[in-house]
Amino acid sequence: MRILGIDPGYAIVGYGVLDYDGRSFSVVSFGAITTPAGMPFEKRLEVIYRDMNEIIGMYKPESLSLEKLFFNTNHTTAIDVAQARGVIILSAVQNCVEVYEYTPLQVKYSVVGYGKAEKKQVQEMTRSMLNLKQVPKPDDTADALALAITHGHNSFSYAFKAYKDMERK
Repeated sequence: MRILGIDPGYAIVGYGVLDYDGRSFSVVSFGAITTPAGMPFEKRLEVIYRDMNEIIGMYKPESLSLEKLFFNTNHTTAIDVAQARGVIILSAVQNCVEVYEYTPLQVKYSVVGYGKAEKKQVQEMTRSMLNLKQVPKPDDTADALALAITHGHNSFSYAFKAYKDMERK
């Protein structure tokens, strides 16, 4: 199974592409889509959409794993990230890639085994699980790889398969 993990944003969109066979992960690619701060916001969304289509076209993932957003303080940032997220989801849907969402708690639990793990612990465990020499930079890229790992672990669980079967009926 090929999984595209995405850490959404509008300045930096981290991505990680992994192959998973139910036992181990293989790194296919990872990186970030970046947009300059001075660029008009609608142009930033256009860059994200165009680059997402390119990444999906190049790597042909079966599924996209995306972080659910939780914002408590800065509503302006939340709205902008939500718009970028919408462009990312649109790109996936238009390219027939199934979209799955996970909370930060689910990612921490899936990667580290502890829902209250610190960000550095998640990044280090991601590095270790993928046999990388160092934690990928920027942090958004490491987070995207952790999201791909999370989907891999969840997609091979019996509960996940039963849920998807019920959803299809």
